[in-house]
Amino acid sequence: MIATRILRRPRVLIVGCGDVGMRCVAQWRNARPDLHILALTSHPARRDELRAAGATPIVGDLDRPATLGRLAGLARTILHLAPPPSDGRDDRRTRALIAATSMPARRPAAPPATAVGRLRTLRTAARQAGAPVRAARIVPEGLRAPTLVYASTTGVYGDCGGARIDETQPLRPANPRAFRRVSAERQLRAATVRGVLSARIVRIPGIYAANRLPVARLKRGTPALEPADDVYTNHIHADDLAAILRRVVERGKPARVVHASDDTEWRMGEYFDRVAQVLGLPKPPRVSRADAERLLEPTLLSFMRESRRLSNTRLKAELCVTLRYPTVDDFLQTLAPASASGERR
Repeated sequence: MIATRILRRPRVLIVGCGDVGMRCVAQWRNARPDLHILALTSHPARRDELRAAGATPIVGDLDRPATLGRLAGLARTILHLAPPPSDGRDDRRTRALIAATSMPARRPAAPPATAVGRLRTLRTAARQAGAPVRAARIVPEGLRAPTLVYASTTGVYGDCGGARIDETQPLRPANPRAFRRVSAERQLRAATVRGVLSARIVRIPGIYAANRLPVARLKRGTPALEPADDVYTNHIHADDLAAILRRVVERGKPARVVHASDDTEWRMGEYFDRVAQVLGLPKPPRVSRADAERLLEPTLLSFMRESRRLSNTRLKAELCVTLRYPTVDDFLQTLAPASASGERR
């Protein structure tokens, strides 16, 4: 009886369980103690860390599809947080994940399969995708197409000249990273149309938290753009992002896109200035765009070439999300000068 109840627990698989994924684990454990959380990791050394957090580790590598055989039918809900590969314009990792976790395409109505037949179908689909299937220790959940929530980026829009945009804005990726994200979104939309999974897409701007502030950048004195050349940036706190991803899992609509963005309307330099002020660090020097092109490395410059303001109306109206930190300033006001560390852009 106990074993039967365990097998019937709903499951979610987190793919790419880094900082945001671990926050999702913590929030789910508090809100849904009945939920069985699984986490795909390519690093066996992380198994103890994931278990301690409350997730069951599954070792597999999206860059090695043959290692993904256990994923077929493993969970009806998938949270895809893994970044694309670092080269090319095609997201091969998302392609591998779709092949490993999706159901066979819809066919004309047929008599329902037995439980054994459903499991055989799942394993056949995995083998056809090039993933050898071994006897799984965790019984697959069934034949229903999985729900997949994908963490994309607002970089898919490219430069919008500072305009306010919603989720219907045309995609104009301007760098290889953004092209790979567009590739992932298109693959997931196509898979949704085929009926092999049901995807929802969350487009995410700059993520911040106490451990994700630009402290090292400020200490280095990396310049920001002059106000006349500066660009609008968008933000979301990592805890709010985790809550949004969980809400999309629960209430998101198939093939629907939503912006995971707060209400902040700052230009990039204003963000750096405010963080510096709160943490007692020097404000960054300001340079012209021409000087920035000469002084700064390409990845940093790519963020300085794109300006947009994200509408979060859909987030609030459709998903009824209330942010813990409606603006970056709401969070910064909670900080003591020595309470932040680390840097993520």
